[in-house]
Amino acid sequence: MEHVDAMVLRTLAQWRGEGRRAMLVTVVRTWGSSPRPVGSVMALREDGAVVGSVSGGCIEDDLIHRHTRGGAWPAGLPHLLTYGVSADEAHRFGLPCGGTLELLLEPDPDTALLGALVQALDAGRLMRRSVRLGDGLITQTETQAPQALATADEVVNTFGPAYRLLLIGAGALAECLATMALFSGFTVTVCDPREEYAGHWGVAGARLVRGMPDDVVLDFKADARSAVVALTHDPKLDDLALLEALQSPAFYVGAIGSRRNDAARRARLTEHFGVDAATLARLRGPVGLYIGSRTPPEIAVSIMAELLAVKNGVALPAKLSVREAKERLAPSAEDIATAPLAEAA
Repeated sequence: MEHVDAMVLRTLAQWRGEGRRAMLVTVVRTWGSSPRPVGSVMALREDGAVVGSVSGGCIEDDLIHRHTRGGAWPAGLPHLLTYGVSADEAHRFGLPCGGTLELLLEPDPDTALLGALVQALDAGRLMRRSVRLGDGLITQTETQAPQALATADEVVNTFGPAYRLLLIGAGALAECLATMALFSGFTVTVCDPREEYAGHWGVAGARLVRGMPDDVVLDFKADARSAVVALTHDPKLDDLALLEALQSPAFYVGAIGSRRNDAARRARLTEHFGVDAATLARLRGPVGLYIGSRTPPEIAVSIMAELLAVKNGVALPAKLSVREAKERLAPSAEDIATAPLAEAA
């Protein structure tokens, strides 16, 4: 599944290339709670066709109604539109209590600039797009860090290539995790040189490669929008892949396994490969959030939840980690010694 921003821009560019009138709508400010974050975009065509979203749906319905009734369509310079100033309006549009949303409306964006932006995203570049409100001047430049801001004179948004996920291992858990990642807008690559696993891979949209994991990680060229998760439980496959991933700018590097396996993995990386403590601290393991998961789908939910939280800059309390939760819930030696035989088993 294509990243939603790229899908919106690609669709809008197609509409404009066909000579259709269409509008780009961007969330530029929020006050209180908001259904969609700053920088979210949608495209709205003159006949009411829409792709993307800026709210839970009610604001989209109002925009469609306002800009299609009687054939009317906004013309001229980009302008700002605010929803949810009053409690009544916030309730009407399904905004949370006290929520206010300010949107930038850009009528008929330049087709060539849209095409250039989509092309840059396809090439894997992070792009800064600035809209000057006074005269509608748009500038698009490559950037190194995401930025979304609005002033009285300018609105800036950042568009980047899709986030990428590399999974080491093509088992049942990888199938569940790949499916969730695809629906979350990630581009997914799965690496497994083992015929017994790779030969049965069947997740459409996730690319399967058969090389050795450390070589695949190097070829993957992980960047700050990339994640690498090792799922095989096989040190020969996982360790070298993690070694390379930890040297990269990937925002998330993790591995499945018990607390004992994780401790052994960290010891191997330190003793045999000289990985220092600071680098090893980047390794997430046992990977995921503790939700009492047992089955591959449940474990995939646990991993995906942690991965998305890290991606979105959420500081997770340590008590949510698998390690701390299991240590907290594990029976003490005294409990085990005094428990009836059936319970202890």
